[in-house]
Amino acid sequence: MKNGIDTARRHVSGVVALTLATAGTGLANAANALMRPPPGAELPSFDQASVWLNSPPLAPQALRGKVVLVQFWTYTCINWLRTLPYVRAWASKYREHGLVVIGVHTPEFGFERDIVNVRRAVKDMRIDYPVAVDSDRAIWRAFGNAYWPALYFIDARGQIRHHTFGEGDYGESERVLQDLLAESGKAGLDRQLARITAQGIEAAADWDDLHSPENYLGYERTRNFASPGGAVPDTPRVYSAPSELSVNEWALSGGWSMGRQPVVSNTPNGRIACRFHARDLHMVLGPGSDVAPVRFRVVLDGGLPGASHGVDVDGQGNGTIAASRLYQLVRQAPPIVDRLFTIELLRPGAEAFAFTFG
Repeated sequence: MKNGIDTARRHVSGVVALTLATAGTGLANAANALMRPPPGAELPSFDQASVWLNSPPLAPQALRGKVVLVQFWTYTCINWLRTLPYVRAWASKYREHGLVVIGVHTPEFGFERDIVNVRRAVKDMRIDYPVAVDSDRAIWRAFGNAYWPALYFIDARGQIRHHTFGEGDYGESERVLQDLLAESGKAGLDRQLARITAQGIEAAADWDDLHSPENYLGYERTRNFASPGGAVPDTPRVYSAPSELSVNEWALSGGWSMGRQPVVSNTPNGRIACRFHARDLHMVLGPGSDVAPVRFRVVLDGGLPGASHGVDVDGQGNGTIAASRLYQLVRQAPPIVDRLFTIELLRPGAEAFAFTFG
C-alpha cells in the first residue's frame, strides 16, 4: 500500500480503485476529479432500491429540509468496515439535529446480493440508520460512483455539496456535516468531534507496517498466484505449493476449482498459503452451496498463531466459517514482520474470495 496516493484517497475498493492501487498521485487526482459530482448536483432518486432496511422507502423530495449523508458500502469491504464506527457515531450524534444517514448497500460478490446475508450484516454490525439495498447497482450508476466506501454530503435543498472516497478525512467530513446543519438553521450543535473507539475488524489499519495489498483469489482479478503450473479456470485440479513463497505471493494445495470470483475446495484439508507483511490478515470466506459450517485451522510460520490470532480464530488456530463474510484471521503484535500464513479447510465445498490486510 506504499504509493503516491494521499492517505485519504488510497484506501478504497472498487472499479477505479483497482487502478489507483498501483497508480501515482497524478492518476489518483485525475480519477477523483472525474468522479466528482458537478457543483450543486441534485440528490439522485433511490426509487430503484430493491428493498429498504430500517426505514420505509425514502425519496429526495421527502428529504428536503434535512441534511443527508449517503454512504456506498458492501459488507465484506475492509475499507468500509473501518469507516463504520464514524458513520454510526455521526448518525447517532446528529440525528436530533436533522441529519439523515442512508447506507446504500451495493454488492461486490455474488453472495452479497442475498438479502438474508445483508440483513444479517446490518444486525451484526449494529447499523440502525436506513439502508437502501442496491443489488442491481442502479443507485450506484445514478451517482456515477466507483468506490467502496464513498460518502456524499447533501444539503437541506437537496444538492450534493461534498464527497469523499475511501478511508480518512474523518475530521473534515464531520465538520462538513456540522456546517451543513448550521446552514440549514440548526442551532446548539456540539462542535466537538465525535469520540470513536474502534475495535476488532473495525480498528484502523497499521498503515506504517502495511506492505501487502488486497488480492482476489478468483481468476478474474487474482495476482501473484504461485502454485506450479498456474491456474486452470473453472476446472477441478490438484494444486501444490512451491517450497518458498515471496512476500505477497499465494498458492493452493489439494483439490480446488478456481472460479471467476472464488476458489472452491474439492477435497478435505485443502490449503491456501500466503506470505504477507501487515499487522492484520483477513479473508472473505463462505461455507459454500450447502451452507453447513466449515471448520478450519490457521498456521503461522508452521506453528500455532498464539497471541497473533485474529478475532475469528483462537490461539490454537481453530475457527469456523458459519456465514459468507470477512474473517479476521491474524492480528500480529509488534514488531510486524513477514509471516507465512496457511489456512486449512477441513471439509470440501468451502469458498475463498479475497485476502485483505490492515
